[in-house]
Amino acid sequence: MSVHPFERHLTNATQAGEHIGWTPEHGALPALYLSHGAPPLFEDEVWMAQLFAWARSMPKPKAVLIVSAHWEAAPLTLSSSDAHVTPVYDFGGFDPMYYRMRYDTPAATTLAKRVLGALGDDEEVHESRTRGLDHGAWVPLKIMYPGADIPVLQLSLPTSDPTRLLALGRRLRSLREEGVLVIGSGFTTHGLPFLTRDDWLGRTTPGWSSDFDLWAAHTLARGDIDELANFRTRAPGMPYAHPTVEHFTPLFVTLGAATDPAAPRDFTIDGFWMGLSKRSLQVT
Repeated sequence: MSVHPFERHLTNATQAGEHIGWTPEHGALPALYLSHGAPPLFEDEVWMAQLFAWARSMPKPKAVLIVSAHWEAAPLTLSSSDAHVTPVYDFGGFDPMYYRMRYDTPAATTLAKRVLGALGDDEEVHESRTRGLDHGAWVPLKIMYPGADIPVLQLSLPTSDPTRLLALGRRLRSLREEGVLVIGSGFTTHGLPFLTRDDWLGRTTPGWSSDFDLWAAHTLARGDIDELANFRTRAPGMPYAHPTVEHFTPLFVTLGAATDPAAPRDFTIDGFWMGLSKRSLQVT
């Protein structure tokens, strides 16, 4: 009987040894923007290895705060801080095994208080007692931190306005200095309605996806925040690359959490998956 790729990943992760936890001596953790994948990511050994190596390249966070493309809600809302909350299975048509997967993390009540403190009294924030992590959060985190031993909270994406999301990221910046890993989780291109069968099978990459990805790479590499913020009208491949924009806009939360949002960027992961750009980066 063949071993599922994710099972092999878990074996490799176990053999990686102890992951040193963050301490104040490490300084502020980076903030990440990652292209998060979908359940078939658990079958992609190369990408899983990239995500896991990325997680191991930094100290193990004390907690994770993640803003996912799959939870658009205003006013700002935090997911449940209780332990072992059932994940949100916000996808369809996949193998039944993915609907049985869980990511049972510890209670995040301390993290919730720290997030509320960072956001300040003038920001209206709701807390959901029932909402778990959606697949934009638990799928990549299950690969990066398979032990599920880090408190995790999800913060809703309250707007598609880059300026407001940059400001939100700025408010979260101080959390990095406390050992909290701040993540914006989206997908650098996400034109699902326009993918062909060959794209899905990885045989081809649509021009609108490669064009948008190249533009994003060059624009981030020179730190041009104004150009990025005007992606709807400036980026080639639009609107095919993002017929709706929620998978690109978490990038602005990440950039806002940077010490210098306009600093030139390089990339931790690039390339394409089922025709979509998986370009991902970290900021300090």
